[in-house]
Amino acid sequence: MKKKLLFIINTMGRAGAETALIELLKKLDSIGKYDISLYAIIPCGELFQRIPENVHLLNKHINNGSVLSFQGHIRIARSVLYSFFYKLTGFKLLSHMIKNIKEQKALGRNLQYDKLLWRLLAAGRPAVKGTFDLAIAYLEGAATFFLADKVNAHHKAAFIHIDYQKAGYTKQMDQDCYGVTEKIYVVSNEVGEKFCSVYPQYRDKVRLFRNLLDKEGILKKAESGEGFNDGFEGIRLVTVGRLHYQKGYDIAIEALAKIRKDGYNVRWYIIGEGMERANLEILIKKHGVEDSFLLMGVKDNPYPYMKQADIYVHATRFEGKSIAIEEAQILGKTIVASDCTGNTEQIISEYDGILLTLNVENLVRELKRVIDNPKLRKELAEHVLEKQLEFPEDLESMLAMLGE
Repeated sequence: MKKKLLFIINTMGRAGAETALIELLKKLDSIGKYDISLYAIIPCGELFQRIPENVHLLNKHINNGSVLSFQGHIRIARSVLYSFFYKLTGFKLLSHMIKNIKEQKALGRNLQYDKLLWRLLAAGRPAVKGTFDLAIAYLEGAATFFLADKVNAHHKAAFIHIDYQKAGYTKQMDQDCYGVTEKIYVVSNEVGEKFCSVYPQYRDKVRLFRNLLDKEGILKKAESGEGFNDGFEGIRLVTVGRLHYQKGYDIAIEALAKIRKDGYNVRWYIIGEGMERANLEILIKKHGVEDSFLLMGVKDNPYPYMKQADIYVHATRFEGKSIAIEEAQILGKTIVASDCTGNTEQIISEYDGILLTLNVENLVRELKRVIDNPKLRKELAEHVLEKQLEFPEDLESMLAMLGE
């Protein structure tokens, strides 16, 4: 009899963790030994279309539209309302949410309402029926809360993809949801250390599980489909990532304005979408880079654009482990990135990429240096192809929970 596996995710929008989950599902499906199910807290997102045929979707209704679109926001709002009134869950959690708002203010943090609503979204859902051999919350927040409270399984595990504190999570918010887990998988060693600084009592549970990647598929897609057709002959900078404060685009816009002012013929292309678009468009106009800092939206196949980039830039405020960086490495790109959690494990600065402390001045200086030095760009791109990006032992470790 096949072992029953359940994966829980917040949404199936086009993002790094969701992309990695698809590759994990494909790998497990190819083994042929498991009965695999998937449950999304908010059943919305483009990546539902890429789920392997044999994976059972436990949501009654799904939508393949973008989570970041206007319609996606409406669906999220409906999900919140449904959860709030489901068995009066919202009224029961009001004191919890108020405490968390006060805690965030006391810590001097910007309020991240999505984090506060994850508990409501998880609690305001019926439990999954049946018992599983292994259930895994593949993302922080609602998926992990749901795993703790709404799932029966012989073994439970959770994934951490982000710098836990900087992402806005706290113990009070979590209500010790990690106590039920047998293993806690982190996508990089630094992510593990950041998590353990919040939960030192769970250090013995923490294991490394690096992102699975479809290397052959990425290389193939890079050779097909649409790429740049604007006839631009200067230096192309490319970044792939949702339009979010975390990604540091406000710093990038100001940096590009300074680089252009100094006479460099550079365009910066951003592939992704998000709620910060309107704010970024205001900044782009303020700094006069409407023709050179280009928000291209989501691309079903971003790889031709990445391949054609002269420099791939990942200047983020914090990360877990960037799949976009790994994809750029597969494509042999020169990479400039911020020196933050996750990125520092992916790049050896001055050997196979450039790491910098994130601020406008540093970004301007390092981009100019790499632009001015074609030999350096070539050496970095050659070395990046040496990176080891496949780790089958990580999957073997996870499946060992099933006695295999």
